[in-house]
Amino acid sequence: MVEANMFVWILAALAVSVSAQWDPHFAPGHSTIVHLFEWKWNDIALECERFLGPRGFGGIQVSPPNENVIVQQPGNRPWYERYQPQSYKLITRSGDEAAFADMVRRCNNVGVRIYPDIIINHMAAHPGLAEGTGTGGSVANPGLRDFPAVPYGPSDFNPSCSINDWNNIYEVRNCELVGLPDLNQAVPWVRDRIVDFLNHLIDLGVAGFRVDAAKHMWPGDMEIIFNRLNNLNTAHGFAPNSRAFMAQEVIDRSGTEPIRSFHYTHLGTVTEFRFSDYMARQFGGHDALAWLRNFGEGWNMLPSRDALVFVDNHDNQRDHALSYKVPRPYKMATAFAAAYPYGQLRIMSSFAFERGDQGPPADANGNLIPPSINADNTCGNGWICEHRWRQITNMIKFRNLCWGTSLQNWWDNGQNKIAFGRGNCGFIAFNNQNADFLEVLQTGLPPGIYCDIISGDVVNHACTGKTVTVLADGRASIHIPQSGEDGVVAFHIQSRL
Repeated sequence: MVEANMFVWILAALAVSVSAQWDPHFAPGHSTIVHLFEWKWNDIALECERFLGPRGFGGIQVSPPNENVIVQQPGNRPWYERYQPQSYKLITRSGDEAAFADMVRRCNNVGVRIYPDIIINHMAAHPGLAEGTGTGGSVANPGLRDFPAVPYGPSDFNPSCSINDWNNIYEVRNCELVGLPDLNQAVPWVRDRIVDFLNHLIDLGVAGFRVDAAKHMWPGDMEIIFNRLNNLNTAHGFAPNSRAFMAQEVIDRSGTEPIRSFHYTHLGTVTEFRFSDYMARQFGGHDALAWLRNFGEGWNMLPSRDALVFVDNHDNQRDHALSYKVPRPYKMATAFAAAYPYGQLRIMSSFAFERGDQGPPADANGNLIPPSINADNTCGNGWICEHRWRQITNMIKFRNLCWGTSLQNWWDNGQNKIAFGRGNCGFIAFNNQNADFLEVLQTGLPPGIYCDIISGDVVNHACTGKTVTVLADGRASIHIPQSGEDGVVAFHIQSRL
């Protein structure tokens, strides 16, 4: 009987150790992860204190914090060098370990969590597989599978091979992604080094991780590694026994490859790339917005709890996704993603680029240039800062206020005009059609005059943009001109004047 009880206790403990990995540990009244792509640690700390914390953002995905190989290109160091680990020392162009620790502490203090992007599938390659030098001064020889700063040697890697057949799960998980030396996570030494690295970040106060290239690792190996991680650090405000949030990158678009996103959902959230693809199709004008009525699980996507959703990310914004380069449909898609009750939302905060491999704004010596902050709260110095666009910032507040309420009062014209409410909390309408939107619709909100948070802000009890009048019966006249800058009208209970 004692042995049976002990067995049940062990099973329960293991279940708890993994079950909490869907919780991003947002502070009350906060939501949404913003990816501050390639920002410096001290600039992120400032952004937490002056903008993200006060405006209710939940957390930040930060670029990989560990030492990476330096990839020299004429006039440019490409962004992808951050995804080629040289060691697990915390020193990159974003800053050293002291700066990282200071950022985490300051952001946690204002209710903004930190989720480092981690690369545990592979190590750095180098042109010609010769020796390469890292951002912390470490030297490695990828051709010899020699990374002395970890240390890793040849026995810590899978045999060298290329991924040629994406229908072969052994190639996808054991061979080299774009020539990067592939770690064997079944090797105890490799597991120990990864666990030590992640536990060090947890001790510094991070809330979880974005797991790069999860598709290229065996779920069983990842589960063993994740179960060995420490609980989150209570000194940073986390509840006792809290587990690290996991957002795993698994690209699963076609549904025809043998490796599927749901193979990883028992470990935490998984990137739902189809969400991004559909946003590009619907708001890019290829498919009707009216089809979105049962979006999410009704479209055979992951269950809402398991899905990390996004309009674009640092990879696909350079390919086929909507991005800052087409602001009107991009803002519309992001507003929909914030208002619609599906998934854990992450939004992109980019730097400007013309070439796909272009790195972040930097000086002649390769040092990152901080974003400047303009009088209208937008960014300069080559940084886009989509999270600071009024239309996006204000929709995060909409999401914070209305999350957990039901979707109701859906309306569409069968084509590209839609509207819906969230309980008696908020209402939003979209016009992606070559005709004005002018309809009297049930909003579900109490009567009053509301500020349209897309076109303006509430300042001193007045609206700097358009207003919407909700009548005693909850109906309102919604007008969105076809030539409008944004194509969206949105308001919520706290935007009532």
